[in-house]
Amino acid sequence: MKFTVIQGGLAEDTAPAERENGSLPGLQDVLREAERRIGATGYQKWRNRETATGLPVPRDVQYVVMQIRYVAEAISRLSRIPADFRSDIYWPAEPPALTRVGRE
Repeated sequence: MKFTVIQGGLAEDTAPAERENGSLPGLQDVLREAERRIGATGYQKWRNRETATGLPVPRDVQYVVMQIRYVAEAISRLSRIPADFRSDIYWPAEPPALTRVGRE
């Protein structure tokens, strides 16, 4: 049996030069997008309310934030982060009820 070494797997960054000069998105870009999306859910407001009153953050909000963090982690682990990673096709949709309640 003969084994062959495959070059350019997931563990190897294949474009460090492009990433350094800013032409490819990096980990910080993905994390900023995730934080922007979490902020759009009103999560900080709900956390502040939980701290002040003891009422828990609604499950819908917790669930969406969990999904956003998962997607950010998954995208950031790719060897090449897609240039269109900000597109809604990669991120969870915000439930309609959350849109109404989270922004009162």
